[in-house]
Amino acid sequence: MKKGNTILPVYDLWPFNNDNSKLKKEVYAAPFAPYLEAHPHFLAPHRHSFYHMVLFTKGSGIHIIDFEQFSIQKGQIYFMAPGQVHTWNFATQPDGYVVNFSPGLFSTFLSDIHYLDQFRFFSGIAQESVLQPAIDTFVKAEEILSTIVKEVQNDSSGALDMICSLLLSLFIILSRTTIKTAGKQVPQHNRLVLLNFRKLVEQYYTEMKLPKEYAAMLYITPNHLNALCNDVLGKPAGEIIRDRIVLQAKRLLVNADLQVAEIAGQLNFPDNSYFTKFFRKYTGSTPEDFRKQTLGTTLK
Repeated sequence: MKKGNTILPVYDLWPFNNDNSKLKKEVYAAPFAPYLEAHPHFLAPHRHSFYHMVLFTKGSGIHIIDFEQFSIQKGQIYFMAPGQVHTWNFATQPDGYVVNFSPGLFSTFLSDIHYLDQFRFFSGIAQESVLQPAIDTFVKAEEILSTIVKEVQNDSSGALDMICSLLLSLFIILSRTTIKTAGKQVPQHNRLVLLNFRKLVEQYYTEMKLPKEYAAMLYITPNHLNALCNDVLGKPAGEIIRDRIVLQAKRLLVNADLQVAEIAGQLNFPDNSYFTKFFRKYTGSTPEDFRKQTLGTTLK
């Protein structure tokens, strides 16, 4: 369902299902080809209010997540968190499995409401959300998703708990694969510090733009925070903060009903001129040029 008057629609979970069962309000799972056939409007840029994942068993083309382009290929799995901008452009007929689930799916199943935050593919960072697992891992993932589709279709007693268990198993299997392929073993304490840093950036990026502000909240020195970010993420803390601001600016700019000055205000820039200089410095184009190019090429 569309919300508001923005150029990019935001789709809710509930229209995918035709009944009011508890399960169908929380999760949707189906083979990908009929899903796409039933929802051709999803080929246009859009957002979701739910978590979204797709496993490709066939197909080629490109998909764009938060303005970053990826090649579609068999064996690929991608994840999206609520709010990310997304579109596909298929060159050949795709198939596979799709699972959409509400942000509150695990709220009564797990005591830790932030459990999903530990999985990097749900970070909301496009480069971390597209996986190409080894063939044995892919086979396991395909089997799990096939079982989830059957559980959703049957909606038998205990189906919702079974689906939660299967999804968590899948996430853990894929997370282990991601950690192995990353090569670098990061101590648990450092991983927690970086996880909390990213949570804080997500919460305060419009208000706090300096690494030292986040370091103080984490009870570490700015130098230590920068060293961790450089060592594990390959970029300094300040760049991670700037990246999040730029991403939000791009998401807002593709809403044609928002004035650039309004966007500058939402991001707490002192004025439109300062925002324009900032955006041009880190993207190479002005906000107006980015809007024209993006709306002209992706929304035709």
